[in-house]
Amino acid sequence: MYLGLDLGTSGVKALLIDAGQSIIGSGHASLDVSRPHPGWSEQNPADWIRACEEAIAELKGSHPEQLAAVKGIGLSGQMHGATLLDAGDQVLRPCILWNDTRSHAEAAKLDADPRFRKLTGNIVFPGFTAPKLVWVKNNEPDIFAKVAKVLLPKDFLRLWLSGEHISEMSDSAGTSWLDVGKRDWSNDLLSATSLDEGQMPSLVEGTEKAGALRSELASKWGMQAGIPIAGGAGDNAASACGMGTVAAGQAFVSLGTSGVLFAANASYLPNPESAVHTFCHALPDTWHQMGVILSATDSLNWLSEISGKGAGELTAELGDTLKAPTGVSFLPYLSGERTPHNDSAIRGSFTGLAHESSRAVLTQAVLEGVAFAFRDGLEALAKAGTTLTRATAIGGGSRSHYWLKAIATALGLPVDIPADGDFGAAFGAARLGLIAATGADPLRVCTAPATDATIEPVAALSDAYADAYQRYRLLYPAIKAATA
Repeated sequence: MYLGLDLGTSGVKALLIDAGQSIIGSGHASLDVSRPHPGWSEQNPADWIRACEEAIAELKGSHPEQLAAVKGIGLSGQMHGATLLDAGDQVLRPCILWNDTRSHAEAAKLDADPRFRKLTGNIVFPGFTAPKLVWVKNNEPDIFAKVAKVLLPKDFLRLWLSGEHISEMSDSAGTSWLDVGKRDWSNDLLSATSLDEGQMPSLVEGTEKAGALRSELASKWGMQAGIPIAGGAGDNAASACGMGTVAAGQAFVSLGTSGVLFAANASYLPNPESAVHTFCHALPDTWHQMGVILSATDSLNWLSEISGKGAGELTAELGDTLKAPTGVSFLPYLSGERTPHNDSAIRGSFTGLAHESSRAVLTQAVLEGVAFAFRDGLEALAKAGTTLTRATAIGGGSRSHYWLKAIATALGLPVDIPADGDFGAAFGAARLGLIAATGADPLRVCTAPATDATIEPVAALSDAYADAYQRYRLLYPAIKAATA
């Protein structure tokens, strides 16, 4: 058996697979986010441990013999979080999360230093780890002076599980301290934020062994001590391992709280000017690019809350047949936007509203707006040298075939729907645990699931969608100018 642990923003998932990669069981525990000030987003790392304990306890309750047979563990987690530890490995303050924007001024200052884009291949976004440390230095100097280690969220779990300070390439690529082409910490970038390599964890590939399970925890869970823990991956790279999106040209579109258009690459292809994320993949000598939108299903959930109708009810009102855009447009920038604008201050809008603009029209505009945001990501990937021929849909929003038709038509690409199964980050983490424990070929393990159905672009609406996308493209500069 192999165990995947995924530390998400809203909960921890523990997933058991067998040697044939069949899912045996899972456990889950919820997490809350603290927002003490506007733009802030924090979690207490002690809650991660509590949630992990609860998720594994659930697994132990339902599958004690299978848990006892675990031979490898893999980790996945939310990226970019700044977990600050003192010399005794005690947490110094709540972790500043990926969607925290307090360090926007610090991020802009670091991004103005040309070394950051040159070495990391990315814009320094406010959500990344490095600007958060500069914010702590500027606003909490007593805490900054005590920082002995900076760990990403999943690597804090690793410390608890194994006693080791270790990270891996895919997660570390989102810190703004990694030389992403060379897959190593950059002393120049660390020095620019008043840190050094001694305050960083050591680095391995996601498929390599990175610590072993402590005997105390093994005894509590009825497992063997010394089980190898894989390097693992950041959440999107782990999901890609679960989906088999590991070779050049493979891609997925993730319709979750945020939205991701993810493409695997065989080489390092940075293009920071387009706000594409270019990170190391979890597999050696592999990279990936992401176009990221901050409010995907969050946009539909917002409309659901406003209208008092469930998200499923809203999409059901549209039926199954894709409709031509109505002239009502929606910008899904409810919490700013990453690709292609890198704008944490911009906010969403409806335009083109009229007396006849019904609830269904607003729902249609929201789905189209998110689809066009993915199209922005596709255009940005093309500028970075990546051409896609199809993508696989994952995430909660992919249950809406209407939405997938809108996305396929907006992208001009067929969208595959995988056969039923759990191919997310916890599954990818379990696969990495299997590889680290057995030495199996990553490409033979990280295969794609069977395709249940394919959503083709609606050719009859391609021109109407192209026109609506051009209107959408004109709205960002107009809204930006009106709110500047």
